[in-house]
Amino acid sequence: MFRSFFTAVILTFVNLVIVSPPTAPGRETSDAFPLGVIIPKVAASADTRQTYALYLPLTYSREQRWPVVYVFDPGARGTLALAQFQHAAELHRFIVAASNNSHNGPWAPEFEAGDTMVRDTQQRFSVDTRRIYFAGFSGGARVASRLAQLCKCAAGVLLSGAGFSRDFPPSPDSRFAVFSAVGNTDFNYSELIPLQDALEKAAFPHWLTVFDGGHEWAPPKVMDRALAWFRIQSANSPRESLPVASDEGFLAAEFAAAQTRAQTQEQGGDLLTAWREYRQIAATFEPVFDVSAVRAKAAQLGNQKAVLHATKREKNDFEEQDRLSGEILLASASNRDNPLQTESEQSAVALAKSLRLRVAGEKRPEHVVVFKRALSGVFVGSMEAALDALDKKDYLRAARQFACASEANPESEWALRNLAIARVLSADRKGAYQALRSARKITKDASRFSDWMKQEPVFESLRSASEFVALSASP
Repeated sequence: MFRSFFTAVILTFVNLVIVSPPTAPGRETSDAFPLGVIIPKVAASADTRQTYALYLPLTYSREQRWPVVYVFDPGARGTLALAQFQHAAELHRFIVAASNNSHNGPWAPEFEAGDTMVRDTQQRFSVDTRRIYFAGFSGGARVASRLAQLCKCAAGVLLSGAGFSRDFPPSPDSRFAVFSAVGNTDFNYSELIPLQDALEKAAFPHWLTVFDGGHEWAPPKVMDRALAWFRIQSANSPRESLPVASDEGFLAAEFAAAQTRAQTQEQGGDLLTAWREYRQIAATFEPVFDVSAVRAKAAQLGNQKAVLHATKREKNDFEEQDRLSGEILLASASNRDNPLQTESEQSAVALAKSLRLRVAGEKRPEHVVVFKRALSGVFVGSMEAALDALDKKDYLRAARQFACASEANPESEWALRNLAIARVLSADRKGAYQALRSARKITKDASRFSDWMKQEPVFESLRSASEFVALSASP
């Protein structure tokens, strides 16, 4: 059955652009959408259960075709995801649509959300089908890359905080430009660095940007750079169709800005990043500018002992990150049927706390980064395991995993809320109150938190308790 469904999916998506052609330029529809603002919810004409957030540039008109970015967030947060793209979309003149339905989970609903959004936008708006891009964060990045592989229509993919699906790595069978962005303390940093080598071997145009941050959407300034890079790629490709993409002034400015960034990194002593940047600049701009000096600089840096040493140290850092996070996740994954707080939970929580304290006390920045990546991996791994356990009604295991996640990131209200729910379901009222007190203490919206406590069905048995009434009282 799976193979039959999957085959149908591939055939449907490969023919997507053919069976759902864009509305011709100048042709009006009955829909009226404001320009230059984020529209939080557009219901698809064919299936109103499927919605997406939408941004149309102020200059949008039906007199020409427009490049489009289809965005996927792991939590179906279309508006939040789209906000990262708004400035770049306006600056570089892209339509952007972000699914409100696609989220981490089974593939079929994710495909349905993407398929419906792509078809609906191409029927309603003047889309340039030669400049279709997919973008995603974390699990959404894996969705974006897989859809691009299936449709054979993608000019490029933006991967934020994760790479390709592990079952479907880059393949010469379906090539497109790949812009990767990752936070320097993201646990998936160790995935996106070697991905660049895989993209190189498969002859994919590629660019990597590292920003200050953890496992999160790349900030708007990175999206500016990403859409600019896609414009450069389109100028070097037969897909090019908008006159602005071949603007010589734009290309020259981007070439100069990229070199300035690389020079700044080099002068600041970050030779490994500078070396990578010079190599990317040469590969990207070679079709339009003389890049011999840039290539020479990359070769010079690549042969320096400092860069060779940094590359080796980075690999060792990845191994240390895996060891640290793996030890904690293994401890938290115990399936032993013990009392409410098992030895494994105590061990995992203690290990997570110890690692968090090491971050606070460590004086060497390079070690702090590794510890933060490991903690990030513990948090995400524990949350995924906990949500899976909650879904399977394994409440003891869920509580154990949420406790580990909360220790790895005590500022996560999301983890603490779920910890309270899991503890109630596992008959640990005392622990549930403890989690609720911690969550209330860090919440940024006390009124919303109070409403959540009063409305959450799991707390029905607690509503008459004085402590619950006090905690759920409106501010």
